[in-house]
Amino acid sequence: MSNAASAAPQASDQYVQSLARGLAVIRAFDAANPLMTLSEVAARTGLTRATARRFLHTLVELGYVRTDGKTFALTALVLQLGYSYLSALSLPQLAQPHLEELSHKLGESTSAAVLDGADIFYVARVATRRIMTVGITVGTRFPAYATSMGRVLLAGLPDAKLREYLDAVELKALTPRTIGTRDALLAELEKVREQGWCLLDQELELGLMSIAAPVRNAAGKVVAAVNVSLQAQNVAAQADPEAYLDSVRKEILRTAELISADISAKH
Repeated sequence: MSNAASAAPQASDQYVQSLARGLAVIRAFDAANPLMTLSEVAARTGLTRATARRFLHTLVELGYVRTDGKTFALTALVLQLGYSYLSALSLPQLAQPHLEELSHKLGESTSAAVLDGADIFYVARVATRRIMTVGITVGTRFPAYATSMGRVLLAGLPDAKLREYLDAVELKALTPRTIGTRDALLAELEKVREQGWCLLDQELELGLMSIAAPVRNAAGKVVAAVNVSLQAQNVAAQADPEAYLDSVRKEILRTAELISADISAKH
């Protein structure tokens, strides 16, 4: 069963199961599974083939899904489902120019994300080139524990919220380098909290490194994170890799401070 299905809230007298199932079908599609058969959708949602078929064809009639008769894929219309949320956030508009400036300065991709359940959710992105096997765009989600921005966001949670996250999350080794135990993750999060930034070295995907920093509101609460994505081989090719990473760290911290200042001024 997919994370989308397993993360569904417990039923209450206000719970509409058909709506929850329809949303689970939409959420079953992601960067790694953009095109699926009926059987694959049923497997990822935990629905029967008959139930999955009804929801898929309803979504086809509504325009949210397209099909060639054998496979199914989301259409651009699903973007409208998230537009109201994004348009209500000041973060994307405030972060974008700073991310563009940083990307131009470093020649690397930059991003901003917020914590959404167990995942990070990209709300702004400036890409210089594709350095992952899957494309990253606004709306992309990754497990928080295995990303630099996710660890910055988790480190900013109150202890009770962090415990809730750790009790619910399943730590999977996405690469041989991924932290795989609760104790190791807690130690890393404490380190991130103390130093105020996170360096991730090929834990989400081999060959990918990133450095992230927290974005705070006027009250000092961590509300988002920003990062710079780096190719591990390019870092290793630098005359002084440590000095290079330090320079990138200073730049992402500066960018995070500028965005934090803009958020504080707006609110």
